[in-house]
Amino acid sequence: MTTNYQVQAEEIIIKKDLYHNKILLLSYTIQYPQFSSERFQMTLSRINRYYKAKATAQQLYFEHKLFRMAIEQYEDAIKNGFPVRKFEAFVAYTMTYNQNCAISLFFDRYEYTGGAHGNTVQYSDTWNLQSGIQMKLSRLFSNQNYKAYIIKMINLQIAEQIANGTNQYFENYSELVTQYFNEDSFYLTPQGVAIYFQQYEIAPYSSGIPTFLIPYSNGYATPPRCR
Repeated sequence: MTTNYQVQAEEIIIKKDLYHNKILLLSYTIQYPQFSSERFQMTLSRINRYYKAKATAQQLYFEHKLFRMAIEQYEDAIKNGFPVRKFEAFVAYTMTYNQNCAISLFFDRYEYTGGAHGNTVQYSDTWNLQSGIQMKLSRLFSNQNYKAYIIKMINLQIAEQIANGTNQYFENYSELVTQYFNEDSFYLTPQGVAIYFQQYEIAPYSSGIPTFLIPYSNGYATPPRCR
């Protein structure tokens, strides 16, 4: 059985500008995938419905709750003579793995509601196309102590980055890595498993979304296999 079988992905884009009193108060863009494949089409049809439903829910949130927030801020700005700030929002995805009967992708959800900068939240999914269910991080590691191994590898990478001056982290990053380590915050790449943290969890805003690669090696992490 071939292990490098890939599926096709079509990018769907939803864009809209929302006005109040003829003033543009919110612009949003939502990108989401729709997959196709002769081999896994039944599974992919369920996955496609899942992402379409999530996009619809996101659209409703932008057009109702976030737009109401924009109107409230607009009215407060007009009342107090402050500048009117346009809200912006987008959801974009990146495919990171598409082989071995599996796909993996992450989404960045960004919102700007005023202030110095916006906020980005990252989330991800990794799908077993044979079973049609999302893969758990634990299934990618053969050792029961995989959490301790991952945390050790992350702390080693952070220490190296700090020594090289390539990134900034909070002084107590080791404690924070353990505190904020989330088994759902991962995605696959051809080289290994990527573990990420949200903004401000272990590093300042300037460091973005801290991401660490755990290579497929040492008998710990293994890539998915077709069965």
